[in-house]
Amino acid sequence: MAAVSWLSLAPVKGLGLVPSEEIVLERFGVLENRRFYVSDAGGRLVNGLKHSALFQVRPSYDPYGETLALRLPDGATVEAEVDLGEHVTADFYRRAVRGRVVLGPFAEALSSLAGEPVKLVQTDEPGTAVDRARGPVSLVSDESVEELARQAGRERVDAGRFRMLIGIRGVAPHEEDKWIGRDVRVGDAVVRPLEQVARCAITTKNPVTGECDLDTLRVIKEYRGVRGTKYLDFGIYGEVVTAGRVRVGDEVDPLS
Repeated sequence: MAAVSWLSLAPVKGLGLVPSEEIVLERFGVLENRRFYVSDAGGRLVNGLKHSALFQVRPSYDPYGETLALRLPDGATVEAEVDLGEHVTADFYRRAVRGRVVLGPFAEALSSLAGEPVKLVQTDEPGTAVDRARGPVSLVSDESVEELARQAGRERVDAGRFRMLIGIRGVAPHEEDKWIGRDVRVGDAVVRPLEQVARCAITTKNPVTGECDLDTLRVIKEYRGVRGTKYLDFGIYGEVVTAGRVRVGDEVDPLS
């Protein structure tokens, strides 16, 4: 039987990942996942692909007390209540996502790391800062990651470079692809995978240091091929059919 092996959150899209022992899946996703994003002076999304140092920032977010802390690479921590200012709109892959600029010390700290003026923004609605409007759940198996490592001639590859919400163990490599269109019970929740996740160059970067240390796209193309004319797939994303709690160790069971 497959089971949840790890859970990973990104309170601020594009910054460091935060491991978790349990999450609550709502229809929109997880309340504290990708609740914030970083934008440049022109309102465009900023992430670790452009500024690798942002990967080294570890956020901690309390969605109920509305407090946010950012642990910076030098060990210093910037922490404050989430105080909101002007309304802004960002283009999320041809989706307009509304939010408000977060006031306080965060922009200065992130701008110093990025080497250009940036803003921290909280989305008006939770779940809207994900890459896919209908896909707040992302999932990959440890076996798929291990197969990629084998194909790359590596002893191990950190699954964090794929920035997925749920990791599972107990299936064949890429067996999760076969679940697309089927309901899958994950802990107390039910999700419906919709499509494979088409990968970009951000997966070539080490999720801790931000350094380019593995040509994941080349490896995926060589052993998995290309979907359509350009998509290099790894992992799946989908929607939440039934909300519920998911814990590390919970069973994962396709229902149909």
